[in-house]
Formats: sequence, structure tokens, C-alpha cells
Amino acid sequence: MSFQKDLLPRMAKHMPLAALTALILAMSPAMAVDATPEAAKDAPVELVKETPKESMFQAGKSYFARVSDRFADSVTGKSDELINRAMEVIGVRYRWDAELPQSGLDGSSFVGYVFKDKLGFLLPRKSTQMSRVGKPITREELQPGDLVFFNTMRLTFSHVGIYVGDNKFIHSPSKGTSVRVDDLGSLYWDKRFDGARRLDGSDNLGDTERQELLNEVNKLKRKSRSL
Repeated sequence: MSFQKDLLPRMAKHMPLAALTALILAMSPAMAVDATPEAAKDAPVELVKETPKESMFQAGKSYFARVSDRFADSVTGKSDELINRAMEVIGVRYRWDAELPQSGLDGSSFVGYVFKDKLGFLLPRKSTQMSRVGKPITREELQPGDLVFFNTMRLTFSHVGIYVGDNKFIHSPSKGTSVRVDDLGSLYWDKRFDGARRLDGSDNLGDTERQELLNEVNKLKRKSRSL
């Protein structure tokens, strides 16, 4: 318990988002939908070591590096499953600031829902924040599972979707529509394309944004324990 109280706040300021989230989810296996057996085995070994704080911090950094690699592999290795899960949500109506298919999903909450439901990974709530997670890639480098961004409100990265291959992406467009697949080459989306990111376990979020996500993970942990 002292490990969580003393070390996690320090980690939150320095560690990649994917690794930070994965560590906390590893502490509460029920929250990790597709957590691998390897992750479950690794976490306790690292957490119970009786070592000074500084060496524990270094051990934590090593753990985070491995988790980041595992997360990147999971996105690549499970891209088909990820896309299939996204396709299952086709037809769910657009609803701003909603987070579950039962009530509707907006652009960013659709993406966040698919990644949390399929990989047990929390993305930031806003598309502008999502644009700072992972590494930037070119349009020619796109692979299924990558995030694609658009300027739809005269604001950079104001909309996000998931690339599914064959120059197509799936997203929740706007009020009055529902989750659907569109073509990147269409006049509307081609003109507004704003870049893409591949989730590789890295991020350049600010301290405040990372702390917000850490708080959300802790809230989900508490909720899972009460079930």
C-alpha cells in the first residue's frame, strides 16, 4: 500500500501514459479486460520487493518500459479484434459527452470506449489530448488500429476516429448521425485530415492531464472493488 501512495504520484509525472495506466490496472486485475497472464505474473514480483525508494523507482521505470512494449504489441497483435469490436458499435447514435453505447457516443468517447473495452486501456477524454498519445505517423504509414484526426470545427484535432484499413476509418461523426465507416479519400474528410498517431506506449501529456487520467483509473479501481 505504501508503494502506491509514495511511488505512483512520482511516476505519474515521468512515466508514459500507457505504462502508468497498465501498472494501476495490473494492481486490480478485474479492470484489465484483456490483461495477459504475463502481465499478471510480472506485476506482483516488482511490487513486493523490499528496497529503498530510489532503487524501487528505478525498478518501476524498468517495469513501465516492459509494459509499454507489451501495450504496443497488444495494439498491433490485436488490431483485428480491436476493429471487430469497433464494428460492433456501428449504428450507435451520436451523443455528446456520453461514454457508453447504451446512451450514445461522441467522437472521442467512441474511440475511448473501444480501447478500454478491448485492451483495458484508458485514453484521455478529449480528442486534442488523444493527439498527444503515441507517436505521430504519416498517412502513408497508417495501419489498422491507428488513430486518425480531423479539423472539423476550425480547431486542430477536434475529431478522432480509428483507421480500419483500405483507406477507411470508423468514427462517431456528429449530432444526428451514428457510428459508421467513412473513406479518408472523400472530399470532406480528405480536406480536414489533421494527422495520425500510433499508440506505442508513449505520450507527451502535461502533468495535469496525466494526473486527471490517473484519477480516473483510481476511480475505476474503487468502482470495481465495490461490485
